[in-house]
Amino acid sequence: MEGRKGGRGFLLPQLLSRWDYRHAPHARPCFSFNCTQHFPLQLFAEEGETRHNARWKIDGEEKRKGVEYGPAAVREAGLLKRLSALGCRLKDFGDLSFTPVPKDDLYNNLIVNPRSVGLANQELAEVVSRAVSGGYSCVTVGGDHRSNRITFSEVLRELFRSLSEVQLLFSRRSSLAIGTISGHTRHCPDLCVIWVDAHADINTPLTTSSGNLHGQPVAFLLRELQDKVPQLPGFSWIKPCISSPSIVYIGLRDVDPPEHFILKNYDIQYFSMRDIDRLGIQKVMEQTFDLLIGKRQRPIHLSFDIDAFDPTLAPATGTPVVGGLTYREGMYITEEIHNTGLLSALDLVEVNPRLATSDEEAKATASLAVDVIASSFGQTREGGHIVYDQLPTPSSPDESENEERVRI
Repeated sequence: MEGRKGGRGFLLPQLLSRWDYRHAPHARPCFSFNCTQHFPLQLFAEEGETRHNARWKIDGEEKRKGVEYGPAAVREAGLLKRLSALGCRLKDFGDLSFTPVPKDDLYNNLIVNPRSVGLANQELAEVVSRAVSGGYSCVTVGGDHRSNRITFSEVLRELFRSLSEVQLLFSRRSSLAIGTISGHTRHCPDLCVIWVDAHADINTPLTTSSGNLHGQPVAFLLRELQDKVPQLPGFSWIKPCISSPSIVYIGLRDVDPPEHFILKNYDIQYFSMRDIDRLGIQKVMEQTFDLLIGKRQRPIHLSFDIDAFDPTLAPATGTPVVGGLTYREGMYITEEIHNTGLLSALDLVEVNPRLATSDEEAKATASLAVDVIASSFGQTREGGHIVYDQLPTPSSPDESENEERVRI
């Protein structure tokens, strides 16, 4: 439901046919895309990748506080250590701040903070664009999406460097997808998106009941809805950049009536939780890959909202909805995306420790977010580790049985 949630960002493009990604090596690749030719190059970094970190913060109004603590909670849950164990060298770049626009009046007496949200996304798009043009892949991690503001409370910007590079951004809301996807498509215009979420985030400014832009990011991105979205102050820079056949939703179970109308009438593919129950997650991922990358290879942008999981697994989030993904289903999604070798960008959002009823709930949600990111970059439930070349051998010969008896 757009009215109850903050904007969520969860996009997953995929680019490899089943026969290809099923046979991908299980080493930890980092990814570099020649976005001019739209052809992925998979590289393996035996010595590890380097990541540069930066935290981003945007201040503004929010009815439910706490999302600004989400990225910090994810870091404290051991993300950097986990990535290091996968062979990544890390470097922290510090904090970047986004300042809200003064007197950011409502648009149409309803839309909240349009100028602050629009301009912050514009700046984020520039950063992502520069990263992608430099050969990086981008990961944006955020907190709660319920906020009325675009609070990239802490963006962890990590640049995996080797022959290929990945940029990680820690941020806090799903409307950030406007910026991340817009910036991504400037250099990879043929990308596809996988949106893992309990919600569709596809209301328009004219169908929203809450006025929260975090429930509308996809509407600003879809070319088919261009004539249905009014020009908001602060949004003049945005150009619709993806088409409906290039996005697939997974995990939907709380969709507003206008959103359902859009999904059905604009032929947007989605797999609700009922579809996952009916088909199984393996078949869902096979069909997703067939739809998005079965005919041609192209970069994947994954948008993963932590509320896609069942609230028993991810309680510290703004808009929990019962009946969500199991842990195994969520990990299978990210493992399969990693196996394509085509993941170019990842957004993970809506971690809000302030909404947990206990410290254990907050830690469980942040730890789950770390698992999602790590499995997207090579960690598997079989074990994801740095390359192990050979077993050690004893430094001296073993004593024979007779010698041992004499010694005893």
